[in-house]
Amino acid sequence: MKLKKLTIYCLALFCASSSLYAQSGEEVQKKRSGNPIFPGWYADPEGVVLDGKFWIYPTYSAPYDEQTFMDAYSSPDLVHWTKHPRVLSKENIPWLRRALWAPAVIEANDRYYLFFGGNDIQNNSEIGGIGVAVADNPAGPFKDVLGKPLIDKIVNGAQPIDQFVFRDDDGTYYMYYGGWGHCNIVKLSPDLLGVVPFDDGTVYKEVTPQDYVEGPFMLKRNGKYYFMWSEGGWGSPDYRVAYAIADSPFGPFHREGIILQQDAGVATGAGHHSVVRGKGKDEWYIIYHRRPLGETAANSRATCIDRMYFDKKGKIKPVRMTFEGVKATQTPLD
Repeated sequence: MKLKKLTIYCLALFCASSSLYAQSGEEVQKKRSGNPIFPGWYADPEGVVLDGKFWIYPTYSAPYDEQTFMDAYSSPDLVHWTKHPRVLSKENIPWLRRALWAPAVIEANDRYYLFFGGNDIQNNSEIGGIGVAVADNPAGPFKDVLGKPLIDKIVNGAQPIDQFVFRDDDGTYYMYYGGWGHCNIVKLSPDLLGVVPFDDGTVYKEVTPQDYVEGPFMLKRNGKYYFMWSEGGWGSPDYRVAYAIADSPFGPFHREGIILQQDAGVATGAGHHSVVRGKGKDEWYIIYHRRPLGETAANSRATCIDRMYFDKKGKIKPVRMTFEGVKATQTPLD
């Protein structure tokens, strides 16, 4: 009987030790984000800080007819992520048929605005383009506010997709957008629901840099405008990110070089990114999608995050993709 009790005690002790070890191991793992940072096929991630948290709004990576909703993820530290399903979906966009992608999110006027591309239009007779949805909470639900696209025409050769909304230091809101190798900039009205002319009377200005394909992003640092974009084919291994530096939001944007690209030991198809800032001095993170090694399907894209650094001359250093991801940090608002 004593032997039986001793056996049971030892078994319980072993189980408790194993559980503690597993929990300890889990905590060790959670000291870094890991890459991908959350499960599932997601692409075109828009990283943004809202209400003291990091948020990521990605494209649900699937065939266009299935790509009719968007999830979001929030985190207090870039390591622990919470899923917010279907923050935007087809039901809340009356003109959308398919191909909902590449969100751009910004807080303004005590509301949250989510700009999106829809329907993948191929000519100006089709219905679709760049829409805008609003919500009172970053977790949604976002609802289309115009009942039609904000930009629904192909101008300067730029397919109306892949928009990024940038607020300059003077409070002016600009939108950079465009596929098919062309990028336009437009000025948004203060309510972010319309496009207004520039001082010279024009509405659309083309700012396409060398080798631009799609996925524009703008970052301002130390008075300089860092314009970034994706090159290559989105379904190909050579998808990558390049950048330029200018003194104005209008450029001219002269290509500096590539900062993110495939790594034969890590992943292929790395591109369509965004950038967020951490609490530390000059602490930057690049959020992007990539295709795991061995995956060949175009939609097999996963969202990842790695550190991004500047050199002493203000140039962006090439990003090293990792499986470990990043350590925990805080938002710059904390």
